[in-house]
Amino acid sequence: MDSARQHAQTVIDYQLRLGPLSFSVGGLVAAAVTLFAVWLLSRSMQRAFVRHAGERQPRSRAAIYTLSRLAKYGLYLVGLLLALSFLGIPTSRFAVLAGALGLGLGFGLQAIFSNFISGIILLFERSLRVGDFVELESGLRGEVRDINIRSTLISTNDNIDILVPNSEFVSNRVVNWTHGDGSRRLRVPFGVAYGSDKELVKKAAVEAAAAVPFTLALDGARRPQVWLVGFGDNGMQFELVVWLTPEATKRPGAVNAAYMWALETALGKYGLEVPFPQRDLHLRSLFGAQGEAGLALLRDAEAQPPEEKAADLADHERARLAGNDALEEVEHAAREEAARRAAEEERAAETDERPPA
Repeated sequence: MDSARQHAQTVIDYQLRLGPLSFSVGGLVAAAVTLFAVWLLSRSMQRAFVRHAGERQPRSRAAIYTLSRLAKYGLYLVGLLLALSFLGIPTSRFAVLAGALGLGLGFGLQAIFSNFISGIILLFERSLRVGDFVELESGLRGEVRDINIRSTLISTNDNIDILVPNSEFVSNRVVNWTHGDGSRRLRVPFGVAYGSDKELVKKAAVEAAAAVPFTLALDGARRPQVWLVGFGDNGMQFELVVWLTPEATKRPGAVNAAYMWALETALGKYGLEVPFPQRDLHLRSLFGAQGEAGLALLRDAEAQPPEEKAADLADHERARLAGNDALEEVEHAAREEAARRAAEEERAAETDERPPA
């Protein structure tokens, strides 16, 4: 027994050398166990934060996410320091490490270091949170899914995941569509032909806004409004001004298309004509004929029977095509988002009920 203990002690005290550094096998094992324990503790802590966030309001979830990230980084730092102490590396070695790190930053790690600091700034400043819908200076639009050490994960409405360096959110202009109040105002431009009754145009546009469920309110200070904004070359230019619900704010393209679809239906219902380019033609001659002879030829051409129209759609086919695809797109996205949150809450509940191993 004593010989086995001595043999084990010899193995534990055996010194390994790596250049100027030397550490024992026991210290290496202790450092590895420490790092593994820190990793397990970090995973358990993240589950606890997720479970806690699922019970809070969406605005509180962003603060909990920031706290979980900072706690994770702090835990990793403590674990690294403990592992280095088990390895017997003196603190004086950190001066050499800091010098090497500074040299590396000077030669090519500036971008990595800048992204890391920018990520910390984003977490502390809370100007960008998970779940926000943002628009970058490059024109990229999407929802923030995750804020990591080096980059932020943006998911577009076309379900494309894009990793954006954190420094871009700090140094460039970023439009956060959902930073404060989730509701936003949308202006939908449209036009009608000259001579149209503008009060009838307003009635049709308001009915179109009421037909789209993303309209925040139909009366009060945020009711739909119809503005006459200009007189174009071919018709009067209007804008339908509506306030959107928070769910619709994240799908600007599809929501705009949904209102355009509803506007076309409402304008057609009241016989309001959408303008098209028009030109005045001053005719001096027609096929070599002038004066009364040219006018006679023109009247004869107008008297010809019109060509037959193309076949119209059948009633059942028209009913099948009458759906507002853009409206269905946003509603489908809202259902998917609700299902995703429900699944996260269910997983968090299962983790809470699972007995410890």
